[in-house]
Amino acid sequence: MIYDKNGDLPFRISRSKIDLFLECPRCFWLDRKKGISRPGMPAFSLNSAVDALLKKEFDLLRESGQPHELMKKYKIEAVPFKHKELDIWRNNFKGKEFYHKETNFLIFGAVDDIWINKKGELHIVDYKSTSTENEISLEDEYKQMFKKQVEVYQWIFLKSGFSVSPIAYFVYANAGKNRPKFDGRLEFELEIISHKGDTSWVEPTIFAMKECLDSDIIPEAGDNCEFCRYRSLASNIY
Repeated sequence: MIYDKNGDLPFRISRSKIDLFLECPRCFWLDRKKGISRPGMPAFSLNSAVDALLKKEFDLLRESGQPHELMKKYKIEAVPFKHKELDIWRNNFKGKEFYHKETNFLIFGAVDDIWINKKGELHIVDYKSTSTENEISLEDEYKQMFKKQVEVYQWIFLKSGFSVSPIAYFVYANAGKNRPKFDGRLEFELEIISHKGDTSWVEPTIFAMKECLDSDIIPEAGDNCEFCRYRSLASNIY
């Protein structure tokens, strides 16, 4: 769907498009206003498989209202949240939506999971897969978007009237490499990393996105945008 500043219907903006705007306003403008998207990337099927299996595992406990052993290990006093719309919220093409009246944007994103604590607060939960012998951390430069990701979800649920804890959780599945042979299987170690979210940046960013799309002037490229750098270098050759 191409943006029309004179259109009456709400314009859908996904969490990933917010990421795109933060990374490069020019790529965002070309994508949403002109329909010129970045080249596609292959899907990470192994990551998707891990996500699906983790969802099944936590769904079993959701039905019984019991905490996962991993939650007990990390002393997280919560259980998987049960809600009739959870499958919609986890659907990549639907997700949880919030209508932002001031911009006529329908902001949405698909969560991996939600837990609820004893105070009735929701914890946004995201599943991640990796394979590393290093300590898993959220402090790497490229992982800052992971934090932004859950903060957008926190904002959507807060705006939708839910009580939301600022603490989000990342469930990391780390595939080990130290087995003597493959035997057609991977063994994962699970761990949880917490993040105290800050949603104060979300709404100002939404207004900035609206201003960007309303303009007919192509914005500046992001400082580290490889796609814009490639386009610029390639255009100098021809």
